[in-house]
Amino acid sequence: MSMQTPAWYDSMYNNRELVPDFDVHFNHWTESSKAARASHKCLLDVPYGHGVQETLDIFPAKKPNAPVVVFIHGGYWRSLDKSDQSFVAPPLHDMGVCVVVVNYALCPGKPGAPVTVPDIALQMTQALAWTWRHIAKHGGDPMRVTVVGHSAGGHLAAMMLGCHWKAVDRSMPANWIQKALSISGLYDLEPIRQTPFLQVSLKLTPAQVKKASPALWPSPRQGVLYSVAGGNESAEFLRHNRLIHQNWGPRAVPVCENLAGLNHFSILSDFAQKGSRLRALMRQLIEA
Repeated sequence: MSMQTPAWYDSMYNNRELVPDFDVHFNHWTESSKAARASHKCLLDVPYGHGVQETLDIFPAKKPNAPVVVFIHGGYWRSLDKSDQSFVAPPLHDMGVCVVVVNYALCPGKPGAPVTVPDIALQMTQALAWTWRHIAKHGGDPMRVTVVGHSAGGHLAAMMLGCHWKAVDRSMPANWIQKALSISGLYDLEPIRQTPFLQVSLKLTPAQVKKASPALWPSPRQGVLYSVAGGNESAEFLRHNRLIHQNWGPRAVPVCENLAGLNHFSILSDFAQKGSRLRALMRQLIEA
C-alpha cells in the first residue's frame, strides 16, 4: 500500500463522515434493540469475566441443542455497546438459533488500566470459553457455534478462527470455532495505526498491529470465514474485504462479497431484513 497523508486515512476510515445520516441507523438500532429485549426472553449482563464490561446477553433457543451465534459489536474498539445490537437476535431466533451478544472493554481504557486491541481479542476468547462451558443450559449446542461481528467486531470474529482453544481451556477442542461471518471487517491494522482520529484512542503500536492483524497470519488450517462489505463503503473497506480473501485463500474464505447499495451502517440493518443476501449467507453458514 502506497504512503498516504493523514487526511486521506481519515477520509477512508471515518464512516460517520462518509455516511451523513449515520445517526438514523444508530437510532434504528437502539429502538429495534429495545423492542427485541422487550419481546424476547433474554438474560442480560451475564458476566463472563471480572471486568465491568466483560458481560454478555443471552437470547435462549426455543428448543434444546440449537446452533449458537455469538455476535460482536463494532465501534472501532472504542465505542458502542452490546445493548445497541440486540436487534440481531430476533431474525436469528427465527432460524432456531441461541444468540449471545457480547460486550468488551473499550480503548483506551482508564488511567492505570489501559485497554488495547489485543486485550479485547483476549476478552473475546474468554467470552467464547464461557459460551463453551455454559450455553447448553440455555438451549445451545456448544459444538455448533458461529461467530459474527460488524466492523471492529468483524475483525474480532476473524481472529477467533486463529485461536488455539486448548490454551484457553483444556476442555475445549483445539480448533473449536470453525465458522465466522465478518461484516465490514478490518484485517490489517497498519492503516488504522496511521489514521489520526482513531490513533488517539487506540494507540496502536507496530507490535500490536503484527499480533492482531488476521490478514498477516497464515490461513487457518480449518474453518471458514464469510467476509462481506457494503458496495458503497470506502475504497479501503473494500480493499480489506479483498485482502483477507487473497491472503487466506478461497478455501478459508469461500465467500467474499460486496453487497450492492449498502454502506457501512445500512449493511448491518440489512441483517434483519427478510430476503436479504446477508441474511441468506447467515443461514447458509449456520447450517453448514
